[in-house]
Amino acid sequence: MSDSKRFSGKVAVVTGAAGNIGLATALRLAREGARIALMDVDEGKLAATLPKFEALDAEARTYPFDVTDPGAVSRAIGEVVQAFGGIDLLFNNAGYQGAFTPIQDYPEDDFERVLKINLCGAFYVLKACARQMMTQGGGAIVNTASMAGIGGPPNMLGYASSKFGIVGLTQTASKDLAPHKIRVNAISPGLMGPGFMWDRQVELQAKAGSQYFSSDPKEVAQQMIGSVPMRRYGDIEEIPGVVSFLLSDDASYLTGVNIPISGGIL
Repeated sequence: MSDSKRFSGKVAVVTGAAGNIGLATALRLAREGARIALMDVDEGKLAATLPKFEALDAEARTYPFDVTDPGAVSRAIGEVVQAFGGIDLLFNNAGYQGAFTPIQDYPEDDFERVLKINLCGAFYVLKACARQMMTQGGGAIVNTASMAGIGGPPNMLGYASSKFGIVGLTQTASKDLAPHKIRVNAISPGLMGPGFMWDRQVELQAKAGSQYFSSDPKEVAQQMIGSVPMRRYGDIEEIPGVVSFLLSDDASYLTGVNIPISGGIL
């Protein structure tokens, strides 16, 4: 765990901040000196995170809203600027895993929901934050993609499509924003656990009835871990350090990069 204060005085926006990855990363940024704007659709869970920041004597404020509403995004970003005076860093992390079923049975409404949250929502937040960063002379952004957006796993059509989109969003935005001294990178977590996302993925892949996985969740877990060169799933706490690096000046010549956090899966 880093004890540096390299983000001292910086304002960081974190979406999906009530979830495991978002909260762990927000806490890491706070420990490194950032002032944190916590954003999530779940107002109750978001409010429950505040004592963790109080324990660090870190400044954090909550902004509950739905990233699929561009008007709500604009209002929230405006409120952050009013409260903190600007935005220097963005961890663009809000997401929804979606259904696990082959394409011929994949529900249209869920496909649209996944893309609306994971891709459109990321675009709305990125655009609003980038416009603010442009007025300040620069900034740094990290989007949460996924190994699902690199390898195209079976039975995850909505999620994989949205995360392929995040990789493209990152690469194009990095070029559009480079003249404004705004860096845009992405991370691609692989199999992360333990917790809700891992348990849900294992259970639903077992139920999907495909040739790729057993119908027994315990065997599915073994099959998944067996596909990882490091032969384990990743810990959520192995993500924040990578995000922190990409947001920091240590990554000052990196933009348009997508870093797998995958235990060796490429």
